[in-house]
Amino acid sequence: MAELKTAWHFAGVLLFTLATDAALSGLYIDNGVDQTVIQHSMTRYERQVVEHEILELLGLGERPRRSQPPPLDRSAPSFLLDVYKQLAEEHELARPTRSSENAISGDEQQAIDESDLIMTFQSKKHHLGVLRHGHGRHVWFEVTGAPGDASSLITAELRLHQSASHTAEPTDLYTVVAHRVLSVDNLGGMQMEKVAAVNTSAGSEGWLELNVTLALASWLGAPADNRGFFVTLHPHSQPERHVKPEEIGLEETRGPNSEGKQPFLVAFFKNGPKLDTAGGRRKREARRWRSHGYSENYLRNPLTDTSHWTTRSCEIQTLYVSFKDLEWQDWIIAPEGYGAFYCSGECNFPLNAHKNATNHAIVQTLVHLLNPTQVPKPSCAPIKLSPISVLYYTDDSNVILRKYKNMVVKSCGCH
Repeated sequence: MAELKTAWHFAGVLLFTLATDAALSGLYIDNGVDQTVIQHSMTRYERQVVEHEILELLGLGERPRRSQPPPLDRSAPSFLLDVYKQLAEEHELARPTRSSENAISGDEQQAIDESDLIMTFQSKKHHLGVLRHGHGRHVWFEVTGAPGDASSLITAELRLHQSASHTAEPTDLYTVVAHRVLSVDNLGGMQMEKVAAVNTSAGSEGWLELNVTLALASWLGAPADNRGFFVTLHPHSQPERHVKPEEIGLEETRGPNSEGKQPFLVAFFKNGPKLDTAGGRRKREARRWRSHGYSENYLRNPLTDTSHWTTRSCEIQTLYVSFKDLEWQDWIIAPEGYGAFYCSGECNFPLNAHKNATNHAIVQTLVHLLNPTQVPKPSCAPIKLSPISVLYYTDDSNVILRKYKNMVVKSCGCH
C-alpha cells in the first residue's frame, strides 16, 4: 500500500505543473477529450521540481554527468542491455524470446529474479601496473561507486570472454582460476588467495563465469584492499603448470577489437531505492512551491481538476515522461521514457463490473446518495500496477539496471 501511494503521489506531482513560459517539459498527458498532448511550457523552477522528483524516485541525488554518448558496444553495458530487454519482454510475454551471445545461466537467472539492482563494472587500468607472476593476467574494477554494501549483495560474477583457440588442441581441457590479490611487493611479486575456478576447453567460445561474491563483499567493506584479480590458466593434465591465457583465446583486457569482449564484473543487490513516505515528500514539495511565491490555489492544476470537463467514468489516462525531452539521453540507456499513466473520472451510481469497484465502494456510493454532504463518492484509483526497469550509466564505464515496483498503472477502479 505504501508503494502504491508513493507511485500515485509521484503521478500527482507530475500533473500539477502549470504552463507559464516556453520550455519543453517532457510530460505527455491526456487532455480530457481522448487526445495525448505534450505539456509544452514550464518555468525553470517547475522543471527543476519535476526533475528532482524523478531523480529522487530513481534513488539518485543528482543526475550523472557524462561528456560522451553511451558506448553500448562495451561488454558491461551490452550484458545489462540484454537483461533489460529480457525483463521488458517478461512484462509483455509469458516467456521471453532472447537471442544474444551474452548467454545467461540458471544461477544468473535466479539472481536477476531475486535482485532489484544489478550493476556492472568495466575493467580498468590499475596503478599497480603489470604484475609478474608466471603467465597470468591482472584485472581490476573500481567498485567504490557500488550503491549497496556486503549485506545487500546477493552474488557477484567475474565474466571473461573466450574465443576459440587456434593454437591449442580444441579438446584440451583447462582450468581458469581467479585469485584475489592481497598484497604486492616492490618487485611486482604478489600474495594471492584463490577465490573461484571454472573448467573449459581450448575449443570453447563464449563467456566464462566465476563466482567472486566473497571478494567483492570484502572490497565493499574495505575499498582500500581492492587490488583486483589475477587470472591464471592450468592444463588438466598438468595442474601445476601455468599457461598463457591467450593460448586458449581469453580476450585481452585492452586492444583495438576488445571493447565488446573486455572482462567485467557484475553484482546483484537486493537494495531498492530509499524512498521517503509520500506524506513527507508532499509537505516538502508544498513548502518549495510556497517559498517561490505560489499560492495554494496555484497548485490546483486544470489537468487534474476535471470539474470543467464532460463527466466521464473512472478510467486509465495517458501520462508519459520523455527522458529525451529532459535531455537525459546522455546517461539513461533505456527506456526512452516512462509511461506512468494515471486514473481519472467519476465513480457514480451504479458501480458496475466495468468500474472494478470494491464492495466497500459500492456501499459508499449508496450511502453517498443518501447523504452526499457527509459521505464522499468513492475515488478513482489504480488497482493494478506493474514495475519498470531503468538502465543508466553512473560514470563513463559502470552501468546500473534498477527495478522499480508499482510504477505503471495497468488498470483503474473505484475505491
